[in-house]
Amino acid sequence: MGAGGERLHDWIFDPSPADREIISETFATAGAVVLGRRTFDVGFGQWNDTPYPVPSFVVTHRTRDDLPAKSASFAFTADLAEAVRRAREAAGDRHVIIMGADVTRQALEAGLVDELRLQIAPFTLGSGTRLFTGTVPHGFECLDARVTPHATHLRYRVVS
Repeated sequence: MGAGGERLHDWIFDPSPADREIISETFATAGAVVLGRRTFDVGFGQWNDTPYPVPSFVVTHRTRDDLPAKSASFAFTADLAEAVRRAREAAGDRHVIIMGADVTRQALEAGLVDELRLQIAPFTLGSGTRLFTGTVPHGFECLDARVTPHATHLRYRVVS
């Protein structure tokens, strides 16, 4: 995440009461996770588990056998659409969470995203993978916006 990048997650690791409410809602509705290999590589050592206690699908060109974890397992695939399809099947009527700017941008461009939840931290990093760089134009309808001491939490419906 680069120098100071862990501050992006202060809302999770040092949450305010409002952040705790958002975290609880997210965990209660999560059914599966899709993430990129970089997010997996950076996060797995910190999580020592799946990021949420649900099946996780890692999009990577370096596939491997499934990796069991304490709460669920990681499956590895080179195909984003397949990862999202498998995650939707695993999630049932719950949400599929997509983690990582590059994978999220690709899913958005492929029309695989119904709703976008963003957490904007009150500082800049100066570099890193940008979520919207090079994307095709999209429209969004704001469904919710909450400001906490650590982040502004935005929720949009994608209306391309």
